Amino acid sequence: MKNLYIECNMGAAGDMLMAALLELMPDPEETVKKLNKIGIPKVEYRAEQAVKCGITGTSMHVFVEGEEEQGYEHDHGHEHDHGHEHDHECEHEHEHEHEHKHEHEHEHEHEHEHEHEHEHEHGYEHEHHHGHGHDHNHEHHHSHRSMQDITHMIESLSVSRKVKEDALSVYRLIAEAEGKVHGREISEIHFHEVGTMDAVADIVGVCYLMEQIAPEQILVSPVHVGAGHVHCAHGILPVPAPATAHILRGVPVYGGEIEGELCTPTGAALLKYFANGFGAMPVMSVDRIGYGMGKKEFPRANCLRVMMGQTDGEEGEILELSCNVDDMTGEEIGFAVQTLLGEGARDVYTTAVGMKKNRPGTLITCLCMPWEADKFTSLMFQHTTTLGIRMTTMKRRTLKRHGEELMSAYGKVRIKISQGYGVKKAKPEYEDVADILRRDKE
Repeated sequence: MKNLYIECNMGAAGDMLMAALLELMPDPEETVKKLNKIGIPKVEYRAEQAVKCGITGTSMHVFVEGEEEQGYEHDHGHEHDHGHEHDHECEHEHEHEHEHKHEHEHEHEHEHEHEHEHEHEHGYEHEHHHGHGHDHNHEHHHSHRSMQDITHMIESLSVSRKVKEDALSVYRLIAEAEGKVHGREISEIHFHEVGTMDAVADIVGVCYLMEQIAPEQILVSPVHVGAGHVHCAHGILPVPAPATAHILRGVPVYGGEIEGELCTPTGAALLKYFANGFGAMPVMSVDRIGYGMGKKEFPRANCLRVMMGQTDGEEGEILELSCNVDDMTGEEIGFAVQTLLGEGARDVYTTAVGMKKNRPGTLITCLCMPWEADKFTSLMFQHTTTLGIRMTTMKRRTLKRHGEELMSAYGKVRIKISQGYGVKKAKPEYEDVADILRRDKE
């Protein structure tokens, strides 16, 4: 099996993941040229070699109208694209539309004054870089884009239908998280324009590279989110930021080792969408390795690493949700089981159990992916009488499966073939065999 493992020991951001994936491509330079032809308005991709703690990798830069969106770096290297509902979450100390001319040989104290390590996608549109020591004279245009605007933009790009659908799904995860945090519907959330263009470029770039690389399975390490707080005009927010924390529900995360925000909403959404599982690196024969570099230097290499290789079977994590009931009819239990399966549960089964007061009861067990915990928890509460649901995350290994057709003396029969870990199994499809027996009786 063609496996992609994403190692997030220093968190994740869209530009870092894109840079790491670019290193897996046979011709990275040609790939960047193709990215620049997909048609994101006013956006240009540039890839540069970077070195962190002696390790050489790639740093991806996104330029909007010729200037790189820095997201107002606050001593870190990620970017935050804060959505809001038109009353700015963190207000500027200057007007939104004005002209100015001054030399940037000092540090501006903007709305967020904190020390992190990765760049934030704040997306407040200033077409210049604070603290870069150069003269300029231009206007600040603080325009915003809605989810509808972003959808229209992505739909117009020169990429495949799959890349468009993947990119829109990732951006919806961010919009939903921002809406949840701010108590607004997705339609009410607006994103600052330049930050939005930068985030769209990262998301579309990653989705495009994922399509080109075409891994059969994507596994991700536990995500290092960092530690500390974000200082905002409205108060002090914890790390991970609220939107990032919402996206990463059900994902194994850790912090406390490095002060700062290591995982951005864009990075979190990309990992959440593409990952087939989270956990330790599986046993695999590695063919290619890519390093995507962050912007700041740290004692620890500030990079995201990806490894492409082959595994005999599939390895990942599965979540087990279970509850005991003793006051449901067989019909009600059957309906609950079918509903869970119909919604995409990996498996649902029941077990007869003895309960308190000597009552016979039923144990209902639902297997799903870790990031589907909220969805299936809600469904189980809705369709059963239970008042509590147990959750257990388990590691699992499965055989790689595919189907073939065999021409027999009685007609075509589909064969299910499973293999891996030195084992190979073949089994005819039950319904095909049953149809042959029915025809034979006729």
